[in-house]
Parts: sequence; C-alpha cells; structure tokens
Amino acid sequence: MSHILRYLDEVAEISQKLDREQLEQFTLSLLQVRERKGRLFLIGVGGSAGNCSHAVNDFRKLGGFEAYSPVDNVPELTARTNDEGWHTVFEAWLRGSRLTSRDAVLVLSVGGGDKERNISANIVYALEYAKQAGATILGIVGRDGGFTAQVADVCVIIPPINPDMITPHTEAFHMVILHMIIADPRMMVMGNKWESSVKEKVHR
Repeated sequence: MSHILRYLDEVAEISQKLDREQLEQFTLSLLQVRERKGRLFLIGVGGSAGNCSHAVNDFRKLGGFEAYSPVDNVPELTARTNDEGWHTVFEAWLRGSRLTSRDAVLVLSVGGGDKERNISANIVYALEYAKQAGATILGIVGRDGGFTAQVADVCVIIPPINPDMITPHTEAFHMVILHMIIADPRMMVMGNKWESSVKEKVHR
C-alpha cells in the first residue's frame, strides 16, 4: 500500500475511534468558560504552538472568546526563556496574566508533557500552576496523554494507531477537532466570511 493510501486510511480510522462523549464534554466545557466570561489560554510547542495561534484566531473571531496564547508574544517568550528558563516560560506567562478560576488553559500537545523525562516540561509547570489557580484544564493530545491527561478536567486523546505517525496524526487532529468545535452552532457567534459570501451569491 502506498504511503498516501495508508495515511488516509489511518486518518479515517482515527476519526472513527475518537471518543464522541469526550468531544461533547470538551465543547460544553468551553461553552461554560465563555458563559462565565472567562479567558481561554492555549499552550503548546513546535507544530502545536502554530495550532495554538490558529485556534486563538478562530475562538476570538468566530466564537467570541477572550483567547490568548503566549506563543504569539515572541518578545516576552524569548525574554522569559533567556532570563528565567524555558521550563517555566508558560507558567510565568499565566502568572503575569493573573489566571483565575473563571479561566481555562487548553493544551495542544503530542505527548502532553513529562517533567521527569524533560519533554515539554513547560506544559507541566503551567498546568501545575493552573491547577493551583482553580482554572479549567483542557487538552487535545496524543500517545497516552502524559501529564495533561492526568490533570485535565477534559482531555481528548488522539488514538495512537501507528507508532511511526503519532506526531503528524496528533497535530493534524488538533485542528480537525478544533474546527469541528468552533463550527458547532452553539459555539459560533459569527459566520465564516467565505461561506457567508457564497450564500449571498446563491440568494441573489
């Protein structure tokens, strides 16, 4: 089987194996954050950081959230990394943002963080602080979910069906899931421009 066919078959299998109840609980948790006028903070590293930036745009513009990600503030991120260390950079950013129990921290990650193995330890420190602050913790992660799955109020784990493709599958499904959630009629406060313009054209 070619790589293309195998990859697409795996994508279809992952879609079928996703926990529907967890996805619904994830959506409801986000709606509750917005209802209580809490803020949404997204954290991740590498490709997951890029997904955080994308998601912040969608949650703010389409979902009416007050949403942020520390990865979008490069000067502060690099200053804190240089002066205080990479492992505490997200925790320090959340402290500076005065995280409260009304807020939520959403982790996008492949492994979910592991302090002992020094893998995405910055996520672990951030979640330990979020727990102390009483914030809602959400995650979309791969593998066994790592520290994120251990402490999250709701954590969606991308089924690891191919050990050689965990990273591309997980990072791809970050956005599949987030796009699905933001497109939920309960979530959207503003329509997508492209779809709106097509409807206008059809009705003329």
